[in-house]
Amino acid sequence: MRGYSAVIPLSFLCALILQVMPLPEEWLLWRPNWVGLVLIYWCIITPYRVGVFHGFLIGMLIDLLQGTPLGENALLYATIAFLTLLLYQRMRIYALWRQAMLVTIVLALMQLFEQWLRAILLSSPLHLEFVYAALLGGILWPWLFTLMQVVRRRFASF
Repeated sequence: MRGYSAVIPLSFLCALILQVMPLPEEWLLWRPNWVGLVLIYWCIITPYRVGVFHGFLIGMLIDLLQGTPLGENALLYATIAFLTLLLYQRMRIYALWRQAMLVTIVLALMQLFEQWLRAILLSSPLHLEFVYAALLGGILWPWLFTLMQVVRRRFASF
């Protein structure tokens, strides 16, 4: 269990780097929510160690990194953690393709909630292109889950 103390923050750091990595303008709609995927993974695997509070802290960090209104991403990532913690017992027993479907739904709900918040706070128009990132996140879920399982098992042995 000692290995988890290092692997959880390192996985979030890698996800944060991927999340804020510059991309061409036309690719931004397709950027998967790396931090959301890692948060979902750790909430499924270790719900007693990673939860809503961690989602809130990671969201605040993303708010600071991206310059979004303080608390916007914190609320969104806390919501992702909450939804995942509600579903984690089911998700653990599902096959990877069913997990990917649930992950897609959770990420799409998060993106819809984000669009709704931006419409209220910033008076920006709603658009449905957010579905692209959620679909790509669901497609990447089986590979990310498998990679994270290998890393988790490797560090658990230390």
